[in-house]
Amino acid sequence: MDTRFLGVLGGMGPLASAHFMTRLTLLTPAARDQDHIPTVLWSDPRVPDRTAARLSGEADPLPWLLRGLRGLEEAGCAAVAIPCNTAHGWFEPMQAATRLPILHIVEATADALRRGGHGPGPVGLMGTAGTLAMRLYQQRLEPQGWQCITPEAEEMQNLVTPAIALVKANRPTEAYAPLAEAARRLGKRGAGAVILGCTEIPLGLQAGPLPAEVALIDTIDALAEAAIAWATGQQDQGQSQPEVGPLS
Repeated sequence: MDTRFLGVLGGMGPLASAHFMTRLTLLTPAARDQDHIPTVLWSDPRVPDRTAARLSGEADPLPWLLRGLRGLEEAGCAAVAIPCNTAHGWFEPMQAATRLPILHIVEATADALRRGGHGPGPVGLMGTAGTLAMRLYQQRLEPQGWQCITPEAEEMQNLVTPAIALVKANRPTEAYAPLAEAARRLGKRGAGAVILGCTEIPLGLQAGPLPAEVALIDTIDALAEAAIAWATGQQDQGQSQPEVGPLS
């Protein structure tokens, strides 16, 4: 009964959180129920839109994020995973407000790049406009040797942003074509791999054949692998993350 619980701060969006739970379960090396990771999912879709908050000054999601963290603390969790990339724009104040280590999705993605043999070099990065504007990946990956290639403004407007909205509206099949096209374009611009830096993006791409032209790095899977490593004692991400500068 003293097994450490993993807390999952979710709801951003709810389908991505549910998919994270599925992937966490499928990726865990287990032969029976008791081999899986005890987990508490806090899925609150009422959290204000993270991109709108950062780019347009709309409602601040931080109080809602902190409320979820407090709930996970009270539930007895020992670490937290957040299957939302843009929410990591508030990583520092969240980590400062809780005693629980928060597994950082970008550091998990860096580990996934290394596991996949994608050493330092150019990588594509797809994500919300908020994630790209906050440079969440650039500020952590560039010091480690990766250079992030992001979609052009027209590609964000016509391909990536509408596709993310389609997944949030429970229409992932319609999101496949624009997301696959955006990934192919990043590959043509020299990306050795493309990071799916929004947890809605893998849900859209799984609706069809994955683009063969470029390797894809699924941040949901990367975070699930980091959570499994934490649960099995293989690493302590909460203590090993590099320092980053203040949010812009």
